[in-house]
Parts: sequence; C-alpha cells; structure tokens
Amino acid sequence: MTVPYSLLDLSIIREGFDASDAYSRSLALAQQAEELGYTRMWLAEHHNMAYVGSSAPQILIGHLAQGTKKIRLGSGGIMLPNHSPLIIAEQFGTLATLFPNRIDLGLGRAPGTDQTTATALRRGRHESVQEFPNDLDDLQQYFSEDNLDSKVRAFPAEGLNVPLYLLGSSMSSAVLASKKGLPYAFASHFAPGYLIQASRYYRENFQPSEQQKTPYFISCVNVIAADSEAEAHYLATSFFQTALGVIRGTSYPLKKPVKSMEGIWTEPEAAAIQNMMACTFIGTKESLKPQFENFFDQVQADELMISCNIYDPEKRHRSLEIAAEILN
Repeated sequence: MTVPYSLLDLSIIREGFDASDAYSRSLALAQQAEELGYTRMWLAEHHNMAYVGSSAPQILIGHLAQGTKKIRLGSGGIMLPNHSPLIIAEQFGTLATLFPNRIDLGLGRAPGTDQTTATALRRGRHESVQEFPNDLDDLQQYFSEDNLDSKVRAFPAEGLNVPLYLLGSSMSSAVLASKKGLPYAFASHFAPGYLIQASRYYRENFQPSEQQKTPYFISCVNVIAADSEAEAHYLATSFFQTALGVIRGTSYPLKKPVKSMEGIWTEPEAAAIQNMMACTFIGTKESLKPQFENFFDQVQADELMISCNIYDPEKRHRSLEIAAEILN
C-alpha cells in the first residue's frame, strides 16, 4: 500500500509548557516528517484557544520552512472569511517567493473559533455562506497573471503558482471543490459523518480546472502508533483528554498519558468522542496496516493526512515512523 502521506499540526501546548515549546516541537515535527518522506505539513488557524498555538499559521509556516529543505508546508487551513483575500494573497505570495514550490494554501469557510471571537476578528463584518465562493474567486484573481490590468493587484503573489486546496467536513464544501476543480481535504479526523458521501460526490462531479485536471481527495485521520498495543492505547489517552475539551467547549493542553480514562470522562462524553473521532487508528504496525487498507478501500483517498497528538516528542516521532512504514 503506497500512498502520499502528510501531517496536520495545531502546535498544541503541552501541560506544564508554553507556546515557545509548542513551536519548537512543530519545527522538530516538520524536520522529522521531511526525513520520513511525508509530502506536506499543514497548520490550522484557530483563535481564542489558550492551548492551541496556531493562531497565526502564516508566520509558523515561514518558521518551519526556514528550518526545513524540501517538505511542502501550508495551511490546513486559512479561514478565509476572517481575512481580506488581498491580504492572504500578499502573505502567501511572500511565502512562495521566499520558499519556491513549497507552499500550499488550504482554505476553509468556518471561523476557527466561537462567534464572539469571529466578530472581533471580522470587526463586525458578517459573511454569508454565499460570499465564500466570491472571496475564493477574488483570491484566485489576485494570483492570476490576468490581474495585470486591475486597479488592485497583489504583490508579489501575481502570477505565482501557489496551489489552492478547499477544506471541509460537509457536502457544501464537496460541491464547491468539485465545481471549482480544486483539490479537496476532508476533516474526517473530527467530523467523519459525510466522509464517504462527500468523497463520492466530489469524484463524480469534478470539473477539471487550470490547476487540477483530475480529482484529488485528501482525508485527515488521527493516528497513534507504537510498538505494542498496550503502549499505543496508553499514549492515546493524551489525545482523548485534549478531545474532551472539544466536547466541553473549552481548550485543554496536551496532557501526559494516564493508565485509564475512567473518572476523567463520563460515559456520554466517551461515546461522543468515539463517534466524533471515528477515523482514529490506534495500534501497532501489524494491527494498523489492515485497518488502513480497509479505510482506503472505502474512501478511495488520494492522500492520507495524519494528526498525531502524543505528549512525548520521541513517542510521537516513533508513531510517525510506523505510519510511514505502513504507507510507503
């Protein structure tokens, strides 16, 4: 089973550490991923979350690119309604100029935060669902050489090849990605409900574009791998404790693993997390390989993007290594 494999990171802050440690670990993660043959590493935009360090992915992308040589780096994603398309074109045009042929621009329509914070970000400007496609059109125009005669131009973005990706977890994103002829990344690592339906619709209705001639579907999953089943499930408790914050509507740091989640979560919370994190693979190389094969049989993904929240950096490195061994 050979398929491109990549990473998604949120620079989650560990309990007992600060954002500086999170950024150092993200850089080490990018360097390790590069050594292990990972195609790309993306950072996600989030706001007003005390233990999520990726509030400014544009800056972190530059930091990681400076410390690596060839791995592609990008956003998974930039929440476009929070920003002017002109600003995003200028920022990613700058990144692509500094690091040629290494920058991806993944785009989402969600705010990446609560509504009160979204209002603060957007200074009272409220965008409807219908306005996102218009913002996307504007962004593509700023990158286009055809924008030469426009009164508003994005330098140094104009004419640069910065591939765009649409992100989503619903049918609406699948519809737009297929219509625009763009690669589509599905957030199955926390919202798997429409995964199969969206994948099929996207492939069946894809319209070729200048950027993408054939459909390209990326599925994001959680992977916690180790050399024994017991260790993998032990390490996964850090991930479960962080996911618990999502269920409770708050932000938790990445905590040390525990022997048991009993007494930490309630039965309804455990059930909600198991449902939300259905696309989560925990185990050894031997047990995960058939699970991956079954997943690809069902989803037909062109690329697997991995989220790996493990407290110990060395254990996380080993998990990424095992995943690469399975997928390479």
